Amino acid sequence: MQERSLWGSVSQYFEKESLAAFFVGISSGFPYAMIGATLTTRLAQDGIDKKTVTAFTLAFLVYNLKMFWAWIVDGVRLPIIGALGQRVSWLLFAGTMVIAAVVNLALVDPADNIGATVVAAVLVGVAGATFDIVIDAFRIETLQPYQLGVGSGMSQYGWRIGSAGAGALALVVSARMGWSAAYMACAALALPAMLTGLIMGEPSRHVVVIEKKGLAEVWFSIIGPFKEFFQRTGAFLVLMFILVHKIGDTLANLTFRLLFDDLGFSNDEIAFYDVGVGFWAYLIGIFVGGVIYAKLGLKRAVLLALVLMGVSNLSFAALAAAGHSNLGMAGAIGFENFASGYGGVVVVAYFAALCDLRFTASQYAMISAGASVVGRFLTGTTAGAMIESFGYVDFYLLTTALAVPGILLFWIMMRKGLVDSAMGDAGEQQEPN
Repeated sequence: MQERSLWGSVSQYFEKESLAAFFVGISSGFPYAMIGATLTTRLAQDGIDKKTVTAFTLAFLVYNLKMFWAWIVDGVRLPIIGALGQRVSWLLFAGTMVIAAVVNLALVDPADNIGATVVAAVLVGVAGATFDIVIDAFRIETLQPYQLGVGSGMSQYGWRIGSAGAGALALVVSARMGWSAAYMACAALALPAMLTGLIMGEPSRHVVVIEKKGLAEVWFSIIGPFKEFFQRTGAFLVLMFILVHKIGDTLANLTFRLLFDDLGFSNDEIAFYDVGVGFWAYLIGIFVGGVIYAKLGLKRAVLLALVLMGVSNLSFAALAAAGHSNLGMAGAIGFENFASGYGGVVVVAYFAALCDLRFTASQYAMISAGASVVGRFLTGTTAGAMIESFGYVDFYLLTTALAVPGILLFWIMMRKGLVDSAMGDAGEQQEPN
Protein backbone atom coordinates (compact mmCIF):
# COMPACT_ATOMS: atom_id res chain seq x y z
CA MET A 1 0.00 0.00 0.00
CA GLN A 2 1.48 3.33 -1.04
CA GLU A 3 1.56 6.17 1.46
CA ARG A 4 -0.92 8.87 0.44
CA SER A 5 -1.12 12.60 0.96
CA LEU A 6 -3.52 13.91 3.60
CA TRP A 7 -5.98 15.11 0.95
CA GLY A 8 -5.63 11.84 -0.94
CA SER A 9 -6.56 10.00 2.24
CA VAL A 10 -9.52 12.26 3.04
CA SER A 11 -10.84 12.25 -0.54
CA GLN A 12 -11.46 8.51 -0.30
CA TYR A 13 -14.53 9.26 1.81
CA PHE A 14 -16.22 10.64 -1.33
CA GLU A 15 -15.46 7.72 -3.63
CA LYS A 16 -18.47 5.68 -4.75
CA GLU A 17 -17.26 2.50 -3.04
CA SER A 18 -16.94 4.29 0.29
CA LEU A 19 -20.38 5.85 -0.11
CA ALA A 20 -21.77 2.39 -0.87
CA ALA A 21 -20.25 1.16 2.42
CA PHE A 22 -22.06 3.98 4.21
CA PHE A 23 -25.49 3.12 2.79
CA VAL A 24 -25.24 -0.62 3.40
CA GLY A 25 -24.09 0.24 6.94
CA ILE A 26 -27.39 2.06 7.54
CA SER A 27 -29.34 -1.09 6.73
CA SER A 28 -27.00 -3.19 8.84
CA GLY A 29 -27.63 -1.10 11.95
CA PHE A 30 -31.40 -0.89 12.09
CA PRO A 31 -32.47 -4.53 12.76
CA TYR A 32 -30.30 -4.57 15.89
CA ALA A 33 -32.13 -1.49 17.16
CA MET A 34 -35.50 -3.14 16.51
CA ILE A 35 -34.72 -5.91 19.03
CA GLY A 36 -32.64 -3.71 21.35
CA ALA A 37 -33.63 -0.54 23.16
CA THR A 38 -36.64 0.02 20.90
CA LEU A 39 -38.22 -3.33 21.78
CA THR A 40 -37.37 -2.86 25.46
CA THR A 41 -39.25 0.46 25.44
CA ARG A 42 -42.21 -1.11 23.66
CA LEU A 43 -42.40 -3.98 26.16
CA ALA A 44 -42.17 -1.60 29.11
CA GLN A 45 -44.97 0.55 27.73
CA ASP A 46 -47.08 -2.57 27.20
CA GLY A 47 -46.63 -3.49 30.87
CA ILE A 48 -44.37 -6.52 30.38
CA ASP A 49 -42.40 -7.35 33.55
CA LYS A 50 -38.60 -7.07 33.57
CA LYS A 51 -37.98 -10.80 34.10
CA THR A 52 -39.88 -11.64 30.94
CA VAL A 53 -37.88 -9.12 28.94
CA THR A 54 -34.70 -11.16 29.56
CA ALA A 55 -36.08 -13.91 27.31
CA PHE A 56 -35.43 -11.59 24.38
CA THR A 57 -31.67 -12.01 24.75
CA LEU A 58 -32.12 -15.01 22.44
CA ALA A 59 -32.66 -12.53 19.62
CA PHE A 60 -29.15 -11.11 20.18
CA LEU A 61 -27.56 -14.54 20.57
CA VAL A 62 -28.17 -15.41 16.93
CA TYR A 63 -25.87 -12.55 15.88
CA ASN A 64 -23.02 -14.38 17.64
CA LEU A 65 -23.89 -17.64 15.87
CA LYS A 66 -24.05 -16.36 12.30
CA MET A 67 -20.75 -17.99 11.34
CA PHE A 68 -22.55 -21.34 11.33
CA TRP A 69 -24.74 -20.46 8.35
CA ALA A 70 -22.58 -17.84 6.63
CA TRP A 71 -21.36 -20.53 4.20
CA ILE A 72 -24.86 -20.58 2.68
CA VAL A 73 -24.44 -16.95 1.58
CA ASP A 74 -21.15 -17.89 -0.11
CA GLY A 75 -22.12 -21.26 -1.51
CA VAL A 76 -25.82 -21.25 -2.44
CA ARG A 77 -26.97 -19.60 -5.65
CA LEU A 78 -30.52 -18.28 -5.40
CA PRO A 79 -32.95 -19.23 -8.18
CA ILE A 80 -34.09 -16.59 -10.67
CA ILE A 81 -32.65 -13.50 -8.92
CA GLY A 82 -29.29 -15.28 -8.76
CA ALA A 83 -28.76 -13.98 -12.28
CA LEU A 84 -28.12 -10.56 -10.71
CA GLY A 85 -25.00 -11.96 -9.01
CA GLN A 86 -24.32 -13.79 -5.75
CA ARG A 87 -23.99 -10.69 -3.54
CA VAL A 88 -26.71 -8.55 -5.12
CA SER A 89 -29.25 -11.38 -5.14
CA TRP A 90 -28.55 -12.20 -1.50
CA LEU A 91 -28.81 -8.50 -0.56
CA LEU A 92 -32.29 -8.44 -2.07
CA PHE A 93 -33.30 -11.76 -0.51
CA ALA A 94 -31.93 -11.01 2.97
CA GLY A 95 -33.33 -7.47 2.86
CA THR A 96 -36.76 -8.86 2.03
CA MET A 97 -36.39 -11.31 4.93
CA VAL A 98 -35.63 -8.43 7.28
CA ILE A 99 -38.60 -6.40 6.08
CA ALA A 100 -40.93 -9.39 6.53
CA ALA A 101 -39.52 -10.19 9.98
CA VAL A 102 -39.85 -6.59 11.20
CA VAL A 103 -43.41 -6.34 9.84
CA ASN A 104 -44.21 -9.64 11.60
CA LEU A 105 -42.85 -8.19 14.87
CA ALA A 106 -44.98 -5.12 14.26
CA LEU A 107 -48.16 -7.21 14.02
CA VAL A 108 -47.74 -9.25 17.22
CA ASP A 109 -49.12 -7.94 20.50
CA PRO A 110 -46.73 -8.51 23.44
CA ALA A 111 -49.51 -8.01 25.98
CA ASP A 112 -51.64 -10.67 24.29
CA ASN A 113 -49.00 -13.26 23.34
CA ILE A 114 -45.51 -12.81 24.73
CA GLY A 115 -44.37 -16.17 23.33
CA ALA A 116 -45.20 -15.13 19.77
CA THR A 117 -43.37 -11.85 20.39
CA VAL A 118 -40.23 -13.71 21.50
CA VAL A 119 -40.35 -15.86 18.35
CA ALA A 120 -40.89 -12.77 16.19
CA ALA A 121 -37.91 -11.01 17.79
CA VAL A 122 -35.68 -14.06 17.23
CA LEU A 123 -36.76 -14.12 13.58
CA VAL A 124 -35.69 -10.47 13.28
CA GLY A 125 -32.37 -11.49 14.80
CA VAL A 126 -31.89 -14.34 12.30
CA ALA A 127 -32.85 -12.16 9.35
CA GLY A 128 -30.73 -9.24 10.59
CA ALA A 129 -27.69 -11.47 11.17
CA THR A 130 -28.06 -12.92 7.66
CA PHE A 131 -28.33 -9.39 6.26
CA ASP A 132 -25.13 -8.54 8.15
CA ILE A 133 -23.33 -11.51 6.59
CA VAL A 134 -24.25 -10.38 3.08
CA ILE A 135 -23.56 -6.69 3.77
CA ASP A 136 -20.08 -7.42 5.16
CA ALA A 137 -19.21 -9.56 2.14
CA PHE A 138 -20.62 -6.98 -0.31
CA ARG A 139 -18.68 -4.17 1.41
CA ILE A 140 -15.35 -6.01 1.47
CA GLU A 141 -15.62 -7.11 -2.15
CA THR A 142 -16.78 -3.71 -3.38
CA LEU A 143 -13.95 -1.80 -1.69
CA GLN A 144 -10.48 -1.84 -3.20
CA PRO A 145 -7.65 -2.82 -0.80
CA TYR A 146 -6.59 0.81 -0.28
CA GLN A 147 -10.20 1.73 0.61
CA LEU A 148 -10.70 -0.85 3.37
CA GLY A 149 -9.93 1.60 6.19
CA VAL A 150 -12.14 4.43 4.96
CA GLY A 151 -14.81 1.93 3.91
CA SER A 152 -14.86 0.41 7.40
CA GLY A 153 -15.24 3.91 8.84
CA MET A 154 -18.08 4.79 6.49
CA SER A 155 -19.80 1.51 7.32
CA GLN A 156 -19.58 2.32 11.04
CA TYR A 157 -20.98 5.80 10.43
CA GLY A 158 -23.85 4.20 8.56
CA TRP A 159 -24.42 1.61 11.29
CA ARG A 160 -24.64 4.34 13.94
CA ILE A 161 -27.08 6.38 11.86
CA GLY A 162 -29.20 3.34 11.00
CA SER A 163 -29.35 2.18 14.61
CA ALA A 164 -29.98 5.60 16.17
CA GLY A 165 -32.29 6.65 13.33
CA ALA A 166 -34.42 3.54 13.68
CA GLY A 167 -34.72 4.09 17.43
CA ALA A 168 -35.69 7.73 17.01
CA LEU A 169 -38.14 7.04 14.15
CA ALA A 170 -39.82 4.27 16.15
CA LEU A 171 -40.33 6.54 19.17
CA VAL A 172 -41.71 9.43 17.10
CA VAL A 173 -44.11 7.29 15.05
CA SER A 174 -45.23 5.16 18.02
CA ALA A 175 -46.20 8.29 19.97
CA ARG A 176 -48.58 9.26 17.15
CA MET A 177 -49.69 6.05 15.44
CA GLY A 178 -48.75 3.17 17.75
CA TRP A 179 -45.95 0.61 17.81
CA SER A 180 -47.20 -1.44 14.86
CA ALA A 181 -46.98 1.55 12.56
CA ALA A 182 -43.60 2.47 14.04
CA TYR A 183 -42.06 -0.92 13.25
CA MET A 184 -43.52 -0.93 9.75
CA ALA A 185 -42.01 2.49 9.09
CA CYS A 186 -38.60 1.32 10.29
CA ALA A 187 -38.74 -1.70 7.96
CA ALA A 188 -38.04 0.72 5.10
CA LEU A 189 -34.48 1.12 6.42
CA ALA A 190 -33.62 -2.19 4.72
CA LEU A 191 -33.94 -0.40 1.38
CA PRO A 192 -30.64 1.56 1.35
CA ALA A 193 -28.59 -1.65 1.16
CA MET A 194 -30.91 -3.25 -1.38
CA LEU A 195 -30.87 -0.18 -3.64
CA THR A 196 -27.09 0.18 -3.24
CA GLY A 197 -26.67 -3.39 -4.45
CA LEU A 198 -28.81 -2.73 -7.51
CA ILE A 199 -27.03 0.55 -8.30
CA MET A 200 -23.46 -0.67 -7.73
CA GLY A 201 -24.03 -4.11 -9.20
CA GLU A 202 -22.12 -7.27 -8.34
CA PRO A 203 -18.77 -6.45 -6.68
CA SER A 204 -15.92 -6.60 -9.16
CA ARG A 205 -13.75 -8.52 -6.70
CA HIS A 206 -16.27 -11.29 -5.95
CA VAL A 207 -14.86 -14.68 -6.94
CA VAL A 208 -17.26 -17.42 -8.03
CA VAL A 209 -15.74 -20.80 -7.17
CA ILE A 210 -18.40 -23.33 -8.14
CA GLU A 211 -21.26 -22.87 -10.57
CA LYS A 212 -22.94 -26.28 -10.03
CA LYS A 213 -23.77 -27.80 -6.66
CA GLY A 214 -23.60 -31.42 -5.59
CA LEU A 215 -22.94 -32.95 -2.16
CA ALA A 216 -19.17 -32.64 -2.62
CA GLU A 217 -19.47 -28.98 -3.56
CA VAL A 218 -21.76 -28.24 -0.63
CA TRP A 219 -19.24 -29.85 1.71
CA PHE A 220 -16.51 -27.71 0.15
CA SER A 221 -18.64 -24.60 0.77
CA ILE A 222 -18.84 -25.52 4.46
CA ILE A 223 -15.30 -26.70 5.15
CA GLY A 224 -13.43 -24.74 2.48
CA PRO A 225 -13.31 -21.36 4.30
CA PHE A 226 -11.82 -22.91 7.45
CA LYS A 227 -9.40 -25.18 5.57
CA GLU A 228 -8.11 -22.33 3.42
CA PHE A 229 -7.58 -20.02 6.40
CA PHE A 230 -5.70 -22.52 8.57
CA GLN A 231 -3.41 -23.56 5.72
CA ARG A 232 -1.87 -20.08 5.61
CA THR A 233 1.54 -19.45 7.13
CA GLY A 234 1.03 -17.94 10.58
CA ALA A 235 -2.74 -18.64 10.65
CA PHE A 236 -2.78 -19.94 14.23
CA LEU A 237 -0.87 -16.91 15.49
CA VAL A 238 -3.36 -14.67 13.68
CA LEU A 239 -6.23 -16.61 15.27
CA MET A 240 -4.63 -16.15 18.70
CA PHE A 241 -4.41 -12.41 18.03
CA ILE A 242 -8.07 -12.29 17.00
CA LEU A 243 -9.10 -14.02 20.22
CA VAL A 244 -7.04 -11.97 22.70
CA HIS A 245 -6.58 -8.50 21.22
CA LYS A 246 -9.67 -6.96 22.84
CA ILE A 247 -9.95 -8.82 26.15
CA GLY A 248 -8.58 -5.92 28.22
CA ASP A 249 -10.67 -3.35 26.37
CA THR A 250 -13.84 -5.45 26.66
CA LEU A 251 -13.28 -6.04 30.37
CA ALA A 252 -12.82 -2.33 31.02
CA ASN A 253 -15.82 -1.24 28.97
CA LEU A 254 -18.16 -3.36 31.06
CA THR A 255 -17.45 -1.29 34.16
CA PHE A 256 -17.43 2.39 33.21
CA ARG A 257 -20.96 3.10 34.41
CA LEU A 258 -20.22 1.31 37.70
CA LEU A 259 -17.19 3.57 38.19
CA PHE A 260 -19.18 6.74 37.45
CA ASP A 261 -21.87 5.74 39.90
CA ASP A 262 -19.40 4.92 42.67
CA LEU A 263 -17.56 8.21 42.11
CA GLY A 264 -20.82 10.10 42.62
CA PHE A 265 -21.38 11.50 39.13
CA SER A 266 -24.95 12.68 38.54
CA ASN A 267 -27.11 11.46 35.66
CA ASP A 268 -26.73 14.87 33.99
CA GLU A 269 -22.94 14.66 34.22
CA ILE A 270 -22.93 11.12 32.84
CA ALA A 271 -25.25 12.15 30.00
CA PHE A 272 -23.08 15.14 29.06
CA TYR A 273 -19.64 13.52 29.29
CA ASP A 274 -20.27 9.84 28.58
CA VAL A 275 -22.98 10.22 25.94
CA GLY A 276 -22.20 13.72 24.62
CA VAL A 277 -18.41 14.06 24.67
CA GLY A 278 -17.94 10.34 24.12
CA PHE A 279 -20.20 10.27 21.07
CA TRP A 280 -18.33 13.03 19.25
CA ALA A 281 -14.94 11.66 20.23
CA TYR A 282 -16.00 8.30 18.79
CA LEU A 283 -17.07 9.86 15.47
CA ILE A 284 -13.80 11.79 15.24
CA GLY A 285 -11.87 8.60 15.98
CA ILE A 286 -13.65 6.80 13.13
CA PHE A 287 -12.74 9.58 10.68
CA VAL A 288 -9.12 9.72 11.82
CA GLY A 289 -8.89 5.92 11.62
CA GLY A 290 -9.84 5.91 7.96
CA VAL A 291 -7.36 8.67 7.14
CA ILE A 292 -4.47 7.12 9.12
CA TYR A 293 -5.09 3.70 7.56
CA ALA A 294 -4.94 5.17 4.09
CA LYS A 295 -1.88 7.31 4.85
CA LEU A 296 0.29 4.95 6.92
CA GLY A 297 -0.87 1.54 5.74
CA LEU A 298 -2.39 -1.42 7.52
CA LYS A 299 0.40 -2.61 9.81
CA ARG A 300 1.46 0.67 11.36
CA ALA A 301 -2.17 1.81 11.68
CA VAL A 302 -3.22 -1.39 13.48
CA LEU A 303 -0.22 -1.39 15.81
CA LEU A 304 -0.97 2.22 16.79
CA ALA A 305 -4.62 1.28 17.38
CA LEU A 306 -3.68 -1.55 19.72
CA VAL A 307 -1.43 0.74 21.75
CA LEU A 308 -4.09 3.48 21.96
CA MET A 309 -6.82 1.05 23.04
CA GLY A 310 -4.56 -0.40 25.71
CA VAL A 311 -3.36 2.93 27.06
CA SER A 312 -6.90 4.33 27.14
CA ASN A 313 -7.62 2.08 30.14
CA LEU A 314 -4.92 3.95 32.09
CA SER A 315 -7.02 7.10 31.90
CA PHE A 316 -9.74 5.35 33.91
CA ALA A 317 -7.21 4.22 36.48
CA ALA A 318 -6.23 7.90 36.81
CA LEU A 319 -9.89 8.93 37.08
CA ALA A 320 -10.54 6.28 39.75
CA ALA A 321 -7.52 7.55 41.72
CA ALA A 322 -8.53 11.22 41.35
CA GLY A 323 -12.16 10.72 42.35
CA HIS A 324 -15.03 12.95 41.23
CA SER A 325 -13.55 15.19 38.54
CA ASN A 326 -15.51 16.50 35.56
CA LEU A 327 -12.31 17.34 33.70
CA GLY A 328 -10.93 13.87 34.45
CA MET A 329 -14.14 12.22 33.27
CA ALA A 330 -14.16 14.25 30.05
CA GLY A 331 -10.54 13.32 29.35
CA ALA A 332 -10.99 9.62 30.11
CA ILE A 333 -14.22 9.28 28.13
CA GLY A 334 -12.90 11.36 25.23
CA PHE A 335 -9.68 9.39 24.94
CA GLU A 336 -11.42 6.02 25.32
CA ASN A 337 -14.02 6.76 22.64
CA PHE A 338 -11.49 8.27 20.25
CA ALA A 339 -9.28 5.18 20.63
CA SER A 340 -12.29 2.86 20.19
CA GLY A 341 -13.45 4.68 17.06
CA TYR A 342 -9.98 4.75 15.54
CA GLY A 343 -9.18 1.18 16.56
CA GLY A 344 -12.53 -0.14 15.40
CA VAL A 345 -11.92 1.17 11.89
CA VAL A 346 -8.37 -0.07 11.34
CA VAL A 347 -8.81 -3.43 13.11
CA VAL A 348 -12.04 -4.12 11.18
CA ALA A 349 -10.18 -3.20 7.99
CA TYR A 350 -7.46 -5.70 8.93
CA PHE A 351 -10.05 -8.40 9.55
CA ALA A 352 -11.58 -7.65 6.15
CA ALA A 353 -8.14 -7.93 4.55
CA LEU A 354 -7.74 -11.41 6.04
CA CYS A 355 -10.58 -12.77 3.91
CA ASP A 356 -10.16 -14.95 0.84
CA LEU A 357 -12.46 -13.51 -1.84
CA ARG A 358 -13.86 -16.98 -2.54
CA PHE A 359 -15.17 -17.22 1.04
CA THR A 360 -15.64 -13.61 2.12
CA ALA A 361 -18.95 -14.08 3.95
CA SER A 362 -17.88 -17.23 5.78
CA GLN A 363 -14.42 -16.09 6.82
CA TYR A 364 -15.45 -12.60 7.94
CA ALA A 365 -18.29 -14.07 10.02
CA MET A 366 -15.79 -16.49 11.61
CA ILE A 367 -13.25 -13.74 12.33
CA SER A 368 -15.76 -11.24 13.71
CA ALA A 369 -17.35 -13.92 15.92
CA GLY A 370 -13.96 -14.86 17.35
CA ALA A 371 -13.14 -11.21 18.00
CA SER A 372 -16.34 -10.53 19.96
CA VAL A 373 -17.77 -13.69 21.49
CA VAL A 374 -14.63 -14.96 23.23
CA GLY A 375 -13.83 -11.67 24.91
CA ARG A 376 -17.37 -11.28 26.20
CA PHE A 377 -17.56 -14.89 27.36
CA LEU A 378 -14.27 -14.70 29.27
CA THR A 379 -14.85 -11.29 30.82
CA GLY A 380 -18.59 -10.89 31.24
CA THR A 381 -18.80 -12.69 34.58
CA THR A 382 -15.49 -11.58 36.13
CA ALA A 383 -15.34 -7.76 36.05
CA GLY A 384 -17.49 -7.10 39.13
CA ALA A 385 -15.70 -9.71 41.24
CA MET A 386 -12.30 -8.26 40.29
CA ILE A 387 -13.33 -4.74 41.29
CA GLU A 388 -14.62 -5.98 44.63
CA SER A 389 -11.36 -7.87 45.21
CA PHE A 390 -8.77 -5.17 44.51
CA GLY A 391 -10.55 -1.89 43.60
CA TYR A 392 -10.93 0.22 40.48
CA VAL A 393 -7.36 1.53 40.15
CA ASP A 394 -5.71 -1.88 40.17
CA PHE A 395 -8.53 -3.27 38.02
CA TYR A 396 -7.88 -0.74 35.22
CA LEU A 397 -4.14 -1.30 35.52
CA LEU A 398 -4.85 -5.00 34.99
CA THR A 399 -6.98 -4.31 31.91
CA THR A 400 -4.10 -2.25 30.52
CA ALA A 401 -1.73 -5.16 31.11
CA LEU A 402 -4.17 -7.52 29.38
CA ALA A 403 -3.81 -5.43 26.22
CA VAL A 404 -0.07 -6.17 26.06
CA PRO A 405 -0.34 -9.74 24.64
CA GLY A 406 -2.31 -8.48 21.63
CA ILE A 407 0.22 -5.70 21.00
CA LEU A 408 3.16 -8.10 21.29
CA LEU A 409 1.51 -10.71 19.07
CA PHE A 410 0.90 -8.21 16.29
CA TRP A 411 4.42 -6.78 16.63
CA ILE A 412 5.86 -10.32 16.34
CA MET A 413 3.66 -10.95 13.32
CA MET A 414 4.99 -7.77 11.72
CA ARG A 415 8.63 -8.64 12.44
CA LYS A 416 8.29 -12.18 11.07
CA GLY A 417 6.30 -11.14 8.00
CA LEU A 418 3.24 -13.08 9.14
CA VAL A 419 0.86 -10.15 8.71
CA ASP A 420 1.49 -10.39 4.97
CA SER A 421 1.84 -14.17 4.67
CA ALA A 422 -1.46 -14.78 6.48
CA MET A 423 -3.31 -12.11 4.50
CA GLY A 424 -6.20 -13.06 2.24
CA ASP A 425 -6.50 -11.74 -1.28
CA ALA A 426 -9.06 -9.19 -0.06
CA GLY A 427 -6.08 -7.33 1.40
CA GLU A 428 -3.62 -7.72 -1.44
CA GLN A 429 -1.31 -4.85 -2.35
CA GLN A 430 -0.44 -4.17 1.27
CA GLU A 431 2.79 -2.33 2.04
CA PRO A 432 6.08 -4.27 2.27
CA ASN A 433 7.89 -4.87 5.55
